[in-house]
Amino acid sequence: MKIRNFLSTLISFGIVINIAAQPANKFTGIWEGKLNVGIELRIVFTIKENGQGGLVSSADSPDQSAYGLKCDTTSLNAGTITIEMNDLKAFFTGKLLNDSTINGTFTQRAVFQLTLNKVDRPSERKRPQTPQPPFSYKSEDVGYDNADKSLHFGATITIPEGHGPFPAAVLITGSGAQNRDEEIMGHKLFAVIADYLTRQGFIILRVDDRGVGKSTGKFNEANSADFAKDVNTSIDYLLSRPEVDGKKAGLIGHSEGGMIAPMVAVNRKDINFIVLLAGPGVKIVDLMAEQNAAILRSAGIGQQALDAYTPIYKEMEEQIIKAADSTTALAAIKKTLNIWIAKTDSSLVKELDLKESKSRDVITTRLVQTMYSPWFKYFLSFDPAPFLKKLKCKVLAINGDKDIQVISRQNLPGITASLKKSKVKSYMIKEMPGLNHLFQTCNKCTLGEYGELEETFSPEALQVISEWLNKNVK
Repeated sequence: MKIRNFLSTLISFGIVINIAAQPANKFTGIWEGKLNVGIELRIVFTIKENGQGGLVSSADSPDQSAYGLKCDTTSLNAGTITIEMNDLKAFFTGKLLNDSTINGTFTQRAVFQLTLNKVDRPSERKRPQTPQPPFSYKSEDVGYDNADKSLHFGATITIPEGHGPFPAAVLITGSGAQNRDEEIMGHKLFAVIADYLTRQGFIILRVDDRGVGKSTGKFNEANSADFAKDVNTSIDYLLSRPEVDGKKAGLIGHSEGGMIAPMVAVNRKDINFIVLLAGPGVKIVDLMAEQNAAILRSAGIGQQALDAYTPIYKEMEEQIIKAADSTTALAAIKKTLNIWIAKTDSSLVKELDLKESKSRDVITTRLVQTMYSPWFKYFLSFDPAPFLKKLKCKVLAINGDKDIQVISRQNLPGITASLKKSKVKSYMIKEMPGLNHLFQTCNKCTLGEYGELEETFSPEALQVISEWLNKNVK
C-alpha cells in the first residue's frame, strides 16, 4: 500500500534555546536538503538568532505537508550545529562546508547523509493538476460527528452546478495518516479526482483521516476496521445531504482504501458502486511479500536473490503477526533469518546486504518496529477475498502495471476470481499501462520518483473512472 511517511510524526515540537559559545550568524537562514530514505523527501530548517547569542530552529517537511515544526534544541559546539527532535529520537548534526552549505547527517533509527544548502526560499515542486479556484462547482468545507459523538470529522464536499439530486461518492484514503486531499509529496490526489468527477456531475466527499487536519481521534490507535466505521459515518453524512441521489451513492478507495471499500459495502444496502484504485485482491501477507520483492528489484537486486529472499520475508511477516509481543517477534525473526543465511549462497546474502550482523540487526529491528502495531498486525492478517465474494454492488477495479506496491499481475486476478464467486452483476477489471501506485505516468517507476513527477494522476485513468461511472451509475 502506500508507503509510510518517514517524517510523518514530526508534529508539535517545543523550543528550547541553547546559548552557543561561538558566532551563530553564519548558520542563520533557510537551509534545504533531501533525505534519501528509499524515497526522496525534502527537509527545510529555518535557523534564527534568539537574541542571546544562541540559535532557535523550526523544520518543514514539504513533501508531507508538515510545516512550522518546532525543534527542541539548536546548539553550536566547536563549529558543529546540532538540531535535536527529542520526541522523534531524531537529530541533525553538521558543519559548514562553506557559506552556503552544511554537510552532515540526519539520525532517526538509522543514519542518513544530509547536505543542506542555503536558499532564499524553499523550493517548490510543480503540480499543474492541483485544482485552483474559482471552481465551476460548489466547494464546501464541512464537519460532522459519528453516532456517539466520540469523533468529529473535517471534510470537503464538492457539488456540481445545476439541479440535483446527483450521484455521489466518498473517497477513502490509503494507509498512513492522510489529509482529505490524500496529499503525498505535494501531490493532492483526491483534490484532483474530486475536481474531475464533480465536473462530470458527481458529488464527492473527501475526508481528513481521524487525528489528521480537522478530524479528531487518535490515528495510531486505530486499525482498518476502525477506519471502515469512519467511512460508514461519512456515507451517513453524504446521504443526509438533499443534493445526493440516495440510490446512486458509492465509494472510491485508493490502496488500503480499496480494501476498506468492500468491508463497508458488504454491510450496507445503500452502496450502489465501489471503485478500487490499486486495491488488494490477495491476502495482505502475500501482497507485502511481492511488494517487498518489487521494491528491491527497482533498487537493482537480481531475480535470483529475490527468489531466495521472498519466502523467508513472508515467513518473518507471519512470525511477527503471531508473536505475543515485540521482543518475542524480534527474537523469532532474527533466528529465522540467521538459519536462512547459513543455508543460502553467500553471494546472494551479500547482494541483499545481509552478510554483516549489524545490517541484519537494522533490518530485523525495522521490520518489527514497522509491523508490530495494532494497525499493521490487523493489516497483515487481512484477506480481502471473503469481502469481495460477498459484494452485490457494481465494481470497477483498476491498477497500474508499473505499481510496485500493489502488484497488478497479482491483485487484479485475485479481485477477478473473487468477484466471479460474488453476486456482482456488473464489474470491470482494468490494468493500465505505464502507471505507478499513485496512477502517475512513470519513467523509472520507483518509489522515489513519486515526488519527482509533475503529473499527479493520469488523465487516462481519470477518463476510465468517469466513463465507467457515467455508463454504470448515472
